[in-house]
Amino acid sequence: MGLSTATAALWVRRWERQQQRYAIDREERFTVVADAVEKVTAQQERSLVLDLGCGPGSLAARLARRLPGADVVAVDKDPVLLALGRTHHGDAVRFVEAPVGAAGWTGALGLDRPLDAAVSSTALHCLAPDALRRAYEDLAGLVRPGGVLVNSDRFRSPRGDRAAEVAAQVGLRRAERQRPPGREDWAAWWAAAAADPELAGPFTARRARHTAHSVHNGLPLSHHARLLRRAGFRHAAPVWQFGEDAVLVAVR
Repeated sequence: MGLSTATAALWVRRWERQQQRYAIDREERFTVVADAVEKVTAQQERSLVLDLGCGPGSLAARLARRLPGADVVAVDKDPVLLALGRTHHGDAVRFVEAPVGAAGWTGALGLDRPLDAAVSSTALHCLAPDALRRAYEDLAGLVRPGGVLVNSDRFRSPRGDRAAEVAAQVGLRRAERQRPPGREDWAAWWAAAAADPELAGPFTARRARHTAHSVHNGLPLSHHARLLRRAGFRHAAPVWQFGEDAVLVAVR
């Protein structure tokens, strides 16, 4: 049994709802990311944008709608999320399976020109420190001079930084107050999706690749900024932040 467009749309909608449970300001952050990309690509005739750790294409699809003149490529290692993205957003986004930050991962992207922008949303914190460093170094070689990497994520507070720790706690309390009761969480979404017969093939591939959600690498925003500068990006700083949630922009 193949994956129908109706089933893919159902699971993508449920994905969007459960993600909102963890990121109350999710749409605002997506808008900030899109604003940064739009500014950098304003003079480009046909811009090229890469979404890292794209999941089912939430950010990539929004960028494709916001920037109809752009080619949007989305990369992830999870066969289930990629199957949903290809079926639901495949007309607007080109999806690629590859583990971001692994040796040689950029070879699977099939890029025909330098990137104007690379983006990510709540994904790069899952990379091990060595994989993150490699990903930033590889991206510095793919993004054109003047292009950007825009990362919307949750960054851990630096150890010993009491002000940052307090801000993080305020952010968590705010999220708890605004979180709708009874909304499906991450574990429940995956359990329900695994029981859908139309997703049996992608889940078999997922198990064969030993794909699983990774834990937070624990790195603060300042560490990401240092890695980006060492990789070859000229500037790296947050343009939006609330507690541990931030949008970090690095200019190549």
